[in-house]
Amino acid sequence: MVSIDDLRARVRAQKELIPAIYGNVDFSAVPERFADAPDDATSLSGRYVAERPRLLADADRLDHMRAYTMMGDNVADAYAALMREHGFRRLVDMLVEACDRGVENVAGAPPELVAFIADMERVPDWLDMALVEEGARLDRNSAAHLGPFIIRGAFIATFMNKYAALPMAVTNTLSSDTAARRVKETATFFTTSILPGALERFGPGFKSAAMVRLMHSMVRANVMRRPKDWDVSVFGIPIPQVDQMPAGLIAIFLMSFEIVAKGRNHFTPSERARVELARYRCFLLGLPEDLLADTPQGIVDLMTARGGTLRAGYDDSTCGELLRATMAADLRPDASLGSRVYERFERSFSKLFFVQNFMAGDRGKAAAIGVPLTRLDVVQAAAAGLFVYGRIKLYALASHIPGLSRAADRCLVAKLKAQLASYGHAEFTTDASQYRAAPTPQLATG
Repeated sequence: MVSIDDLRARVRAQKELIPAIYGNVDFSAVPERFADAPDDATSLSGRYVAERPRLLADADRLDHMRAYTMMGDNVADAYAALMREHGFRRLVDMLVEACDRGVENVAGAPPELVAFIADMERVPDWLDMALVEEGARLDRNSAAHLGPFIIRGAFIATFMNKYAALPMAVTNTLSSDTAARRVKETATFFTTSILPGALERFGPGFKSAAMVRLMHSMVRANVMRRPKDWDVSVFGIPIPQVDQMPAGLIAIFLMSFEIVAKGRNHFTPSERARVELARYRCFLLGLPEDLLADTPQGIVDLMTARGGTLRAGYDDSTCGELLRATMAADLRPDASLGSRVYERFERSFSKLFFVQNFMAGDRGKAAAIGVPLTRLDVVQAAAAGLFVYGRIKLYALASHIPGLSRAADRCLVAKLKAQLASYGHAEFTTDASQYRAAPTPQLATG
């Protein structure tokens, strides 16, 4: 890890480097959201709570988490801060051109764009693209078959904490139409990233990562201009680096937790490939390498440290509204009978996935916040599960049979491309004119 003194200096430097966004922020203050007292209620739940006392004893790790809670994305934020000069559409267009043709071919490219692209083009010492490609190949099976059935439930999980969810509420993701667009954009990014060659410099995954990164920075820029809707002393800065960890690392965290629980301290070759895919994808999204551990215990420690320092907090006007909008979102590509039937099973499966993985199986608690899991849902989810896991096992078997493995992978790539087509074109943009006032907290707990 970088020394804590250097990290704190980087955090403070945001004020001078990007005054348009951070000029009024007191980076010496610790926001309410950061919870480091032994009796604080945090976002950790279930079996992960037992990890917290050990992590609280690690003062250096706590100091790093506290600092990264106030860290944005210097290069992308600096570029987003040019919105008033160039307009957000021009910034998006120049970034697209830089990704497609190279920044040197963008007429009038500002220095901030050059720095942004250079940061993404930087090759970390640990990068092994062969491993990244292997990780993508291994992930294609579950992504093609399971991904569409869990994306709604996984997306909902990001709304369960008011401190982390408020940017989504302010950017007006409270309607089912907007929620549907955000779900599809998220699915588009992760699906695109596992296509062959997607994360190479001119691959579609590289470009999608740049667009997601700019979107997050635009949210920071726009929200920080609305002090009535964003209290830094409570929420810190919008979408800090630590809040980007769960989306990019949740799969390898769950895998790592099981590995550690079994007493193993290393990854198998296939597990290592999946880890390297996730780490490089997060690197392209701007996560500092300090937050990209490469061992099972290291990944568990970082992820539980993030969850164990995020103060618990749920309010219905933010979390509940986002959750219900996402559950109501119409993700169908069309209104055909097949799409309607598919959505019924997908919605039930997403509910079950959410309840089991993020509500510790507590149906009553899930129903109370707007995700009722009925007997019919369980039956439909079970039927969908038989279908999904049957296909996953079939393709896994084919991947080990000479002569079939390449054909099976080509079929998976075709399935993923069809999924991408059904999601429609992802804009990865945020328009401040569509933002709403921050919701008035209701039913706050924690």
